[in-house]
Amino acid sequence: MTPKSPTPRPVVSPSSAHPYMANSAPALRQELLDAIGVADAEELFEQIPEDHRLTGGLTLPPALRSEAELERHLRRTLAKNGDAERSLSFLGGGVWQHHVPAICDEIAGRTEFVTSEWGTPASDHGRNQAWFEFASQLGELVDLDFVGLPVYSWGCALGHAVRMTARMTGRSEVLVPANLDRERLAVLRTYCQPPEMRSAILVVPVAVDPATGGLDLDDLDLRLSERTAAVYFENPSSHGAIEARGAEISARARAAGAETIVGVDPLSLGLLAPPPSYGADVVVGSTQPLGIHMNCGGGTGGFIATRDDERYARQYPTLQVSIAPTLTPGEHGFAMALFEQSSYGRREDGNDWTGNSVYLWAVVNAVYMSLMGPEGFRELGELLIQRANHAARRIGAIPGVSIAHPHVFKELVVDVTDTGRTVAEVNAALLERGIFGGAALPDDLPAGEPDLGFAVTDEVREDAPAPTSTPSGSPVAPARQRALYCFTEVHAQEDVDRLVDALTEVLA
Repeated sequence: MTPKSPTPRPVVSPSSAHPYMANSAPALRQELLDAIGVADAEELFEQIPEDHRLTGGLTLPPALRSEAELERHLRRTLAKNGDAERSLSFLGGGVWQHHVPAICDEIAGRTEFVTSEWGTPASDHGRNQAWFEFASQLGELVDLDFVGLPVYSWGCALGHAVRMTARMTGRSEVLVPANLDRERLAVLRTYCQPPEMRSAILVVPVAVDPATGGLDLDDLDLRLSERTAAVYFENPSSHGAIEARGAEISARARAAGAETIVGVDPLSLGLLAPPPSYGADVVVGSTQPLGIHMNCGGGTGGFIATRDDERYARQYPTLQVSIAPTLTPGEHGFAMALFEQSSYGRREDGNDWTGNSVYLWAVVNAVYMSLMGPEGFRELGELLIQRANHAARRIGAIPGVSIAHPHVFKELVVDVTDTGRTVAEVNAALLERGIFGGAALPDDLPAGEPDLGFAVTDEVREDAPAPTSTPSGSPVAPARQRALYCFTEVHAQEDVDRLVDALTEVLA
C-alpha cells in the first residue's frame, strides 16, 4: 500500500506573521481570495478614494517572532508607565480608585461567568439569575424598581436616558450643568447627534452657582421651555458638590412638562437621599465604584433606572431580566423581558443601539453590593464624605489655595490661582514626589466667566439668553487654575498629610 503523502504545510517566510492567521499566511490568504472569486486583495478596496489611501510604506519596527519576545516587549513598554499602586494617586473624575474585595475578582474569573455572552440554556439560567440580582440590588440602592443591564459607561447611560425622554415627550432639548464632566458631555453630544440630523437633540448648558456648585435656578428658569425634554443634574456633581435643591429643580422641570434625570455616584446613596425622594424620573450613574478596578480603555459600566411604569419600560434600549414562576410549584425562572425593543432583538430598529456590553461587570457589581449591604454602604458613605471634607479643610488652609465648594463628597475642586502657579506646574512637582495630583479642569477661561465646556454660539438656542460673561471692554482676568482631587477609602490619614505637606512645599 502506497503511504499517503503528508498534507503540505504553508511555508512561513521571515516576513510572515503567524501561519495560522488566515489573512497573513500566503497559502491561506490565496485560499480566501479564491473562495470569494477575487484575483487580488486590492479589488476589495477599489471603492475607497485614492486620496483616502496610504500611498507610502509604514515605518514599523521589526516583527516580533515569538511569544517570549512579545512578552518582553510589552513588559518593557508597560514599565514606562506610572500607576496608582506604586504612586499615591488623587485622580478621579469618572474612574476612581476604590477598594475591590478579593472575592469580586474570584467570582469574575470563574468559568461559569467568563464565557461567551450567550451559552447553553443551563448556563443562561445561572447567568440570568446573577443579572437579576444585580438589577434588584441596584434598584433597592436607588429606590427604583426597573433597572436595565449596564451599558458601557456613565456617559452612555446618560445618552440613552436623554434619548428615552426625548421619545417620551416628543421634545428635542436637554438642559445640563455647565460644568458637566467633559467625557460625559462628549458622549452625550455624540448620542444627541449633529444638529443637521432630523432626530437631533440640542444640549443646552445651565449656569452653576459658584457658591454652592449646584444649578443656578434663575438661569434654569430662563432656559426651560416647551422644547425641553429633560433637565439633567448630578448629586454629587462632577465637581463633588452636593446638590441641596434637587426637589426645586425637579419641580421646575415638571412644571415645564420635562422629565428629570439625576446622575449619582452609587456609593453616596448609603448617606444621601435617593434621587426619587426629590423628584427624579430617571436615575443614571457609574457602576465602576461597585467592585470594578480602574481599567485603561475598558468599559466601566453605566446604569439606567426608572419606576416600574410601562411608559418608561417601553423606552429602554437595554436588556432586562425578569423573574417568573415555572410550571413546577415553588420554582422560579429568570429570562429576558422586552427583548424585542432592544438592538439585540431588532438590530437597527431597536430603541437605541446599546453598543459594547459589560455584563460580566454586572455579576461583579452584584457580588460587591451583596457584600456591602445597607450598613456597609452607610459606613462607606460616611467615610468618604468625612475624608473629603477633612482634606478640603487641610488643603484650603495652605496660603493662596482655596476650595471651590463648602460641602463635598469624595471629590473637590482645588484652586491655586492666587499662588501664581499653574496646575501643570503643581502636578509636575507632585509627580517628582511620587504623587499624582488632581485632574486639571479647564483653565482657559477668565475668572468670573461660566465654565461651559462647549461653545455657547453653536449649542444654545437663538432665542435663549446667553450666560453671564465679563462685560465688553472690561480687563480680562487671569485664567483660573483649578484641579479636581479625589479622596476615597484607600487613602489613609498619612496619605492626606503627605499630600498637604507636598503642596505646602511646592507652593511656598
